[in-house]
Amino acid sequence: MSNSADQESPVAASPASAHANRVGVFHAVSQKGLSTLQETARRVRRHIVQMIGKAGSGHPGGSLSAVEVLVALYFQVMIHRPQEPCWPDRDRFILSKGHAAPALYTVLAEAGYFPTEELYTLRQLGSRLQGHADMTKTPGVEMSAGSVGMGLSFGIGTALAARLDGKDYRTYIMLGDGECDEGQIWEAAMAAAHFKIDNLTAIVDRNDIQLTAHTHQVMSLEPLADKWRAFGWHTMEIDGHDLSAVLSALEEARGVKGKPSVIISHTVKGKGVSFMEHDPGFHGKAPSPEQVEQALREIG
Repeated sequence: MSNSADQESPVAASPASAHANRVGVFHAVSQKGLSTLQETARRVRRHIVQMIGKAGSGHPGGSLSAVEVLVALYFQVMIHRPQEPCWPDRDRFILSKGHAAPALYTVLAEAGYFPTEELYTLRQLGSRLQGHADMTKTPGVEMSAGSVGMGLSFGIGTALAARLDGKDYRTYIMLGDGECDEGQIWEAAMAAAHFKIDNLTAIVDRNDIQLTAHTHQVMSLEPLADKWRAFGWHTMEIDGHDLSAVLSALEEARGVKGKPSVIISHTVKGKGVSFMEHDPGFHGKAPSPEQVEQALREIG
């Protein structure tokens, strides 16, 4: 296995060129470029299934639903330096739904933050890849995760820091839809709109399932888009598995001034694996060796 850091992405070459690169990030994506992103997403899904299967524990469903958004961010949108994870001008990505760490780890490895072979140490003693992302251990992780609900508040802090420091980096946060039950999410949503934090984009992974059941059975979220609008956010809804739609929404968010943006990304929990799709049982259950083989055949 090898890293794929040599594929085209808007990774800045130097601090002096960061602003120039950032301005041109959202160039038109060719069909070949789109195919490259889709192939990266396929590899990411294979890694997720294999690493969780080897670990014997983890969260495959919500990791698989988040793949296209993460691939779009790290390989087309964000300015970042895999070889210099703490570069001060980097864009920030915060995984608030921290249990989807396998998806984040895989994208970081594919981008070159650490070797892809390390993915298969997931959840092992001494590994840098814990069950929930840890910023003190894993290169490229911006926030240590555990209890959900905190990522949006954390992201507001990083976005305001950019304003105070005169930086033009952007902050992106991925929230789970079940996580939106948390009151802290809505307190943070009010604050972000109040302070007109327009360098902040939240993405809600709307896969309709949380922990043990579908979201409407646990706590109805609808009308979710109208709620975000009422809280003062520029709000978009997309098919979160359509890379063109994901890229277009991220481009639109970058052009919004005077308010934060949220993308409600409609996805399928367990996307790409037939027996995991739409099944709450695979929120936090590892596939068996036989299921790993079936899943890999289906992913391709």
